[in-house]
Amino acid sequence: MAVQARIIKHLLFMRQSGSKGRTLDSLCVGQEGQDGALAAALSDSLWLAGQEVSATVTLVTEEYCTTPHLDYKLDTFTEKLQLFTFNTKDMARSFILQHLHSFTAEGSHGVILFLYSLICSRTICRLKEDLDSSTSHLLHLSLGDFVCGQALVNLLLTGKASPQVFNGIQYFGEDGEALERPLQGVLSRSDVGYLHWSREQMETGRLPQVGSMLKTPRFPVWLCCINGGFSVLFSIDHSLLSDWRTEHQFHLYYYNGRSSQKTAKLTVDTHSHHWETSCRHSEGHAERMSPPLDMTLKTKWDGAAVNWCGTVPFY
Repeated sequence: MAVQARIIKHLLFMRQSGSKGRTLDSLCVGQEGQDGALAAALSDSLWLAGQEVSATVTLVTEEYCTTPHLDYKLDTFTEKLQLFTFNTKDMARSFILQHLHSFTAEGSHGVILFLYSLICSRTICRLKEDLDSSTSHLLHLSLGDFVCGQALVNLLLTGKASPQVFNGIQYFGEDGEALERPLQGVLSRSDVGYLHWSREQMETGRLPQVGSMLKTPRFPVWLCCINGGFSVLFSIDHSLLSDWRTEHQFHLYYYNGRSSQKTAKLTVDTHSHHWETSCRHSEGHAERMSPPLDMTLKTKWDGAAVNWCGTVPFY
């Protein structure tokens, strides 16, 4: 879904200037346009991971490219990887486009290839520097499957595998004592944003507070983590992030990747008099009854009223 967010960013905001001709139909492109957007999305992430100096793409070859160490268990995949490093993002994008079948073909293990490319672009040394005392892993085991840790999500979005979502670096713990290894947050504004909400974390008081570097990206596209599942939220109006008047009332589109649920159009009103509505329900009860997406939006637009425009809310 992080790649999907970058594809949406590319199709809406990178192919044309101005917003007069920008509509939801801008996302409807043919196969050539889809391939170009995917190559652009992948190269964007790799270029950021390489500190905008280089990008490394990994492909699988027929022959073994490395000699396994004694403590390494062969998996018939890793040892066949060949690395291609590029000094411009355009060169990386062109190379990925030429070899796109290596990422998309049936049985190509394209997601794993992309993960290896991210790691090699960032380099192992930088990854170790990015992580902090809270974690030493990019993936973690959940319900018998490996899922993205926050460090990997941030690597995809910002190019740095920082495990925290707040702005900056935290040097002191909750007790005020200096941490042996500071907690690494987000240091710069990302081009694609991130929003996070979990009912379980909210009820236990452990909901992480996402900082402005992620909540207010350069483009109005957000990767959302809602109750552990990932989805994409976006606007076709770039001025949503630069003109405060636009935030009074605006439209957003929500996509969760499920074939059974189409893209939903939402109207968000940040100037609604929500305190004048019926007070029959307590605040806690209202939160339990609200769609998770509504609660996620309120982590950025506090107190906003969300209208699903006739679509049955996704729960």
